[in-house]
Amino acid sequence: MKKNHPFHLVTKSPWPIITSTNLMTTLLGTVIWMTKKEMKTMILGTMMLMMCMMIWWRDVIRESTFQGNHTKKVTMGIKMGMILFITSEIMFFFSFFWSFFHSSLSPSIELGMNWPPKSIKPFNPMEVPLLNTIILLSSGVTITWSHQSMMNNKLKNSLKSLLMTIILGIYFTFLQKWEYNQSTFSISDSIYGSTFFMSTGFHGLHVIVGTIFLITCLVRMKKLHFSMNHHLGFEMAAWYWHFVDVIWLILYIMIYWWSK
Repeated sequence: MKKNHPFHLVTKSPWPIITSTNLMTTLLGTVIWMTKKEMKTMILGTMMLMMCMMIWWRDVIRESTFQGNHTKKVTMGIKMGMILFITSEIMFFFSFFWSFFHSSLSPSIELGMNWPPKSIKPFNPMEVPLLNTIILLSSGVTITWSHQSMMNNKLKNSLKSLLMTIILGIYFTFLQKWEYNQSTFSISDSIYGSTFFMSTGFHGLHVIVGTIFLITCLVRMKKLHFSMNHHLGFEMAAWYWHFVDVIWLILYIMIYWWSK
């Protein structure tokens, strides 16, 4: 790169295109697994994707923490990239919301013109879904506490509240898995089953990714990679977690409460 380029301190990375290829392989393998019950492609894609994630994060950590390459202009570029990524994720979930509202406000004759369809017994929104909502909203409070503690140079409080956030995220995942096991319908049960499991399932996947993101930040925080003035990785993790919180709140109102 030219020396007068604002991002000249950050070297070109091969990981975006490689990670995209592995992600496509994983999703293709998932389709093959669902249709032909063959998991080799999905397992290979997932392993390669995890490896790329670890190496890519390693490179970013090295550039920011040990080489000091994340200048203000580089930081601004990373923030803009994260904003665009979250915006694309919002559009992704918007497609599920649109599908759900289209089907619920005008149920077709194949559904018996009822919503939910007659054969579907939806979950009680005042039981596990409400508990999961409280858990995620509480995790939003703890991650904000951790961020504020970091900005006030209170490392112990930041570590403690970040650990609480991770525990709440893992607890949410286990409860959602338990809820799926109790379900009386599947993803193949009409448009209701499809929209329910696609929207809540992809949100659960985002919770898992966000939890891994926070665990990485916890390890880095213990290694003193962050300071009160420079903690971009942790800030991006907090943004992502707040996005997960808001999406779940919308899902709870639409998928659980509206259906009931």
